[in-house]
Amino acid sequence: MIPRYTRARMGEIWSEENKYQSWLAVEIAVCEAQAELGFIPQDAVNRIKDKADFNLQRIEDIEKEVKHDVIAFLTSVAEYVGPEARYIHYGMTSSDLLDTALALVIRQATQILLEDVKKLLTVLEEKAILYKQTVCIGRSHGIHAEPTSFGLKFALWYDEMRRNQKRLEQAGNAIAVGMISGAVGNYAQINPGVEKIVCEKFNLTPAPVSTQVIQRDLHAQYIQTLALIGTTIEKIAVEIRHLQRTEVLEAEEPFSKGQKGSSAMPHKRNPIGSENISGLVRLLRSNSLAALENVALWHERDISHSSVERVIFPDSCILLDFIMARILRILDGLIVYKDKMIENLNLTHGLVFSQGVLLALIQKGMSREEAYALVQKNAMQCWQSKTDLKTALQQDEKVNSTLNEKELKSCFDPDIALKHINYIYENIGIGS
Repeated sequence: MIPRYTRARMGEIWSEENKYQSWLAVEIAVCEAQAELGFIPQDAVNRIKDKADFNLQRIEDIEKEVKHDVIAFLTSVAEYVGPEARYIHYGMTSSDLLDTALALVIRQATQILLEDVKKLLTVLEEKAILYKQTVCIGRSHGIHAEPTSFGLKFALWYDEMRRNQKRLEQAGNAIAVGMISGAVGNYAQINPGVEKIVCEKFNLTPAPVSTQVIQRDLHAQYIQTLALIGTTIEKIAVEIRHLQRTEVLEAEEPFSKGQKGSSAMPHKRNPIGSENISGLVRLLRSNSLAALENVALWHERDISHSSVERVIFPDSCILLDFIMARILRILDGLIVYKDKMIENLNLTHGLVFSQGVLLALIQKGMSREEAYALVQKNAMQCWQSKTDLKTALQQDEKVNSTLNEKELKSCFDPDIALKHINYIYENIGIGS
């Protein structure tokens, strides 16, 4: 079974405590770099490393007065350090601290999300293998089309989620950027060597060029990636919702002992988990739009992006972590009704095999136009009368004169849907 969702783990990453710990780590690293380059005394750095700390309540109290979170943080730290605190934040601007520390926090969150993706890939692969030979009806426009493999649904999701895994890795690497370049990004009050040392310490890429902030196209790329992953999961959820409809009922979300589906109707078993996912992914997509709006800032910087990012980064990471945990639980306990798949496959009395008959007639020399018209005429009559297509075709003189009984029967074999299933699975590396 899939482990229960650990909300606290992702929530702790986006906590105030972890944010300020990241800020403190960056400030200390800058002090160490400044001392290494000879710009501040090593003794002062030793004192700072030994004494530096902060108090959450004190920061909050100071911020109420100064209306500036970084100043409030630095003031709290200085109360622990003493006179040597004058070297903390030396030559820096607030965004040097904020953006570099944000990259560290995002990296922590990304590791959890990548673990989630790997778990989901494992489950999707298992289900793809389990239901590889399970024939069900395929649908286009919501209408019965041709038979297919139920496992192929999972194989498709697996392949898409692998692409999402690469996207998340790429976006995580792209946003792993640090910046210690001063008030307008030109290193006027701080040596570029400080930035290099700090970024090496944290395994970040120094921003090749910046203003007062790291450019927000990187942040937009990251949030868009989370939204895209969520949208893939919504695709899975929507399919489950459709499959659980009473008229279809080929698969169903797990329904736990004591669970209730409706306050009014005791019989109800609703796909509430999948519906919940569909709703939450809308938030992820709206956050990606907000991230795009953050790219265009005034001149070397304005603060319009800051308030947005305080919401969209923790919310998007926590949301996606929750969404992936929810779809994992749904897939892990998914109830599959194979008998209902067979029943639905036969619902149209063989109409879904019409293309096989069409192609068989063409192979025998009949023109496509004539073959299509012949099969469609019989199919439409069967659609109205709800009679068996194979029987109707056996009674059609033109079909009888073209196809023998064995040839016609072979057109109605549902296992044709599995003829090349191994080829598809090999293409995506499942079961190999």
